Amino acid sequence: MSKKLFIQTLGCAMNVRDSEHIIAELQQKEDYALTQDIREADLILINTCSVREKPVHKLFSEVGAFEKAKKNGAKIGVCGCTASHLGDEIFKRAPYVDFVLGARNVSKISTAVNTPKFISTDINHDESEYAFGEFRGSAFKSHINISIGCDKKCTYCIVPHTRGDEISIPSALILREAQKAAEKGAKEIFLLGQNVNNYGKRFSGAHEKIDFSDLLIKISEISGVERIRFTSPHPLHMDDKFLEVFTYNPKICKSMHMPLQSGNTKVLREMKRGYTKEWFLDRAMKLRQMCPSVSISTDIIVAFPGETDDEFEDTMDVLEKVRFEQIFSFKYSPRPLTKAAEFTHQIPDDISSARLTRLQSRHNEILDEIVAKQNGKILDVYFEELRSNGGVAGRSFNNFLVQVQGSEELLGKTLKVKITNPKRMVLYGEPQN
Repeated sequence: MSKKLFIQTLGCAMNVRDSEHIIAELQQKEDYALTQDIREADLILINTCSVREKPVHKLFSEVGAFEKAKKNGAKIGVCGCTASHLGDEIFKRAPYVDFVLGARNVSKISTAVNTPKFISTDINHDESEYAFGEFRGSAFKSHINISIGCDKKCTYCIVPHTRGDEISIPSALILREAQKAAEKGAKEIFLLGQNVNNYGKRFSGAHEKIDFSDLLIKISEISGVERIRFTSPHPLHMDDKFLEVFTYNPKICKSMHMPLQSGNTKVLREMKRGYTKEWFLDRAMKLRQMCPSVSISTDIIVAFPGETDDEFEDTMDVLEKVRFEQIFSFKYSPRPLTKAAEFTHQIPDDISSARLTRLQSRHNEILDEIVAKQNGKILDVYFEELRSNGGVAGRSFNNFLVQVQGSEELLGKTLKVKITNPKRMVLYGEPQN
């Protein structure tokens, strides 16, 4: 009888993919089967995020709850970015944890499970050519890592300290994985990396030299692949070639994530983002001009240390000019090991909260205007998720979430949908014959 594995994933899409790799390794090498019932699990894993402070606090509350709920003899493991930066401190704060496995050490999961108090948090461990087993949480799309780590030194970001230096995964391995996914019915390929459009700058061995734009073209040539998405590109590397391939390749979904972080050039310099307000606006406006159907999402940090009211107004100005379809916005959170945590002039919480509220409120107004314009439009929607009350949901080519009435026979199909009731979070519509 298979042993049972319960896994909880916090954080980004890369964490989701890491969890898929963990599941594949444990299924194939340790005879584990997934369960959603923590009480029957023989192994309980939490795959952690450390980009902001809140998920770190959540880790210890969650593992405490796991300890109370688990059956006798069940093991608890902590994986991911928080494991990388806290290391053996996790054992000290939660002595019932059986092993700690950092974000660059996923391939060691079998050893971790079988070794008492195992810990491995080497951020320089190279898994770029490791052949992970196959497991995908969705039958309809496949997440594929194209690089690991990050070479950027953004002063607010802990990721380089948890995922190490950037290494690109050889294109032959990426193409092989995409081919296998397509053969098994996944029509959408979702490429992952901290800075995907910096792909190809460094490999761990001698491999074909190729940039991200050319990689996109090669993947688009795979039979069965109908849609290609990716995250996250870096504004600094959005050259004209990249924008042209994005715009004119018919398989690349017309949604672009452009992490702004701040709209003020001085703050961007202190963040070490490498671009100016003018460069970001130039790229965003060129993209809007070249590809009118594009939806643009972004990340914004308000109240970075020393940010003045006038500097925050620059962020609001970019919001007005670009009119993002989606924003992920946060108050600045000091992270250990980062330069910005040492900066003076930390912004009081009341000011941070007021700025965040203003930003989000204005964006909601913009979003309501964008959403209202979708009423009556006919969108191509790839259905991949059953919802409650007889709903089936999927994404339009430019990334709007769309829901219709239906059942599982719609899953994996791309249908034209007329939008009849657009809401801020989801567009409701009717399939067209």
